[in-house]
Amino acid sequence: MADLEGALSFKPSPSVPLYKDLGAVYKGVPGVEERYKQITEAFKKAYGAAPDFYARAPGRVNLIGEHIDYEGYGVLPMAIRQDTVVAVRRVPGSTELVIGNVEDDKYPTQRFPADPDQTVDVANHSWANYFVSAYKGAFELLRATRPDDVPAPCGLEVVVHGQVPTGSGLSSSAAIVCSSMLAILSAKGVAPEQLDKAAVAEAACKAERYVGVTSGGMDQAISMMGQQGVAMHVEFNPVRGVCVVLPPGATFVIANSLAVSNKAETAPKRYNLRVVECRLAAVLLAMSLGMSREDALAKVRTLRDVEPLIAEQHSGAHDGATCAAAVAQHLKESYSLAELEEALGGKLADILFAAEPGSVRALQVAEQDKYAFPLRKRAVHVYTEAQRVLDFRAVCEDASLPPGERLAKLGRLMSDSHASCAELYGCSCTELDELVGIAKEAGALGARLTGAGWGGCMVSLVRDEQVDAFVAAMSEKYYKPRVESGSLSAAELPEVLFATQAANGAALLVPQVELVPA
Repeated sequence: MADLEGALSFKPSPSVPLYKDLGAVYKGVPGVEERYKQITEAFKKAYGAAPDFYARAPGRVNLIGEHIDYEGYGVLPMAIRQDTVVAVRRVPGSTELVIGNVEDDKYPTQRFPADPDQTVDVANHSWANYFVSAYKGAFELLRATRPDDVPAPCGLEVVVHGQVPTGSGLSSSAAIVCSSMLAILSAKGVAPEQLDKAAVAEAACKAERYVGVTSGGMDQAISMMGQQGVAMHVEFNPVRGVCVVLPPGATFVIANSLAVSNKAETAPKRYNLRVVECRLAAVLLAMSLGMSREDALAKVRTLRDVEPLIAEQHSGAHDGATCAAAVAQHLKESYSLAELEEALGGKLADILFAAEPGSVRALQVAEQDKYAFPLRKRAVHVYTEAQRVLDFRAVCEDASLPPGERLAKLGRLMSDSHASCAELYGCSCTELDELVGIAKEAGALGARLTGAGWGGCMVSLVRDEQVDAFVAAMSEKYYKPRVESGSLSAAELPEVLFATQAANGAALLVPQVELVPA
């Protein structure tokens, strides 16, 4: 699937910005200064001094391109205003990482050695594991990029405050890992202009795997590279992005299903299992298209790797429809574990996933459950979703079409994406499907789950003049019964249902104003 270039796109700035003015980062967002005062007060209360600086990284909403980043395909997300802030202070002479949180009743303070080679205790999941993963990843990046100038470990005092709801599909994990890694690298003396956004995003993606999640890289890339007012077409190997200007006249509205799916805790039966299924589909498809089993096992890691073989047999064509047709021709609807091991010549954990603990665990759970692997559906979703991303960007860049027509096309692509996620990839849930149905009835041009799925959020495309009525309808039909049942308070409604515009990505802050509560 070919790359696209167009007049309504441009390259993002490459290095992490350093701001002294909170308003320059949080354009038009209310309550920012009070929030930073609260973080500062919590820091002073915990450690007796103010932090040296702050690092922040936002969550994201993926507009289209679900579960394809780890298959090598580009995605099209945008950063949102909700973020995670990490306040940090170096403690020379100390050998301890002290990781606190503004919400210390919910996220108690944790202490770890300042050892970048320590093992993350995945078996006993702790919120602070994300910071430790970022700490390990920061030193890996330093060792790779400046092997002769790696700073010695030293103690850090940290306070974290996150606004991205956990388990919501808005990338709370990427927000904390990216902001933590920025804070750690800066505390180790790396200047902002030397902090390459793409390099930090790749390092953060690898680091998140220490908490047991096989991430594809989209979440970290947009958290690091997002820019105010535009979405971004993010591609991988290497990570790179192109800012895409969205057509005027519509707003994205995010609605939280309130069904929680914490990626790290549910990965063996959900996220990591899908990664395994795609690898298996890619290897089997390559073999069916003529590649030897030995080569397929050694060389094929993603469905994108199989595209050249498909093109060879289809007169050079490798668009989404052509790839999906090849899948339908060459892959069975589903496979048992025994069939897969017979076809591939051994235990899957040994021949394909020996170096991937998350994948091995997913296979163990699948074997216990006597799971049938629906590889055809998974592969068809990946190929057609990858095409929808390219189509989405092409529509945004097609200045020959009136904005209203472009918006209608974008809405249809979003709705088609949700149908594929639900029916082919099996990553929706009852609550998300209900939300999408209500959104369409309320006038959305298109609606789809966003994030890994199995809970979390939905994003809708709504004409500007209809946003207020749309939000009111969603509130009445989906959230009012939950408020009445007591599962949601009315005060929480603005945090689970809100309109949003694209916001800035990661940044370092050394505010000029004194952040002292009144």
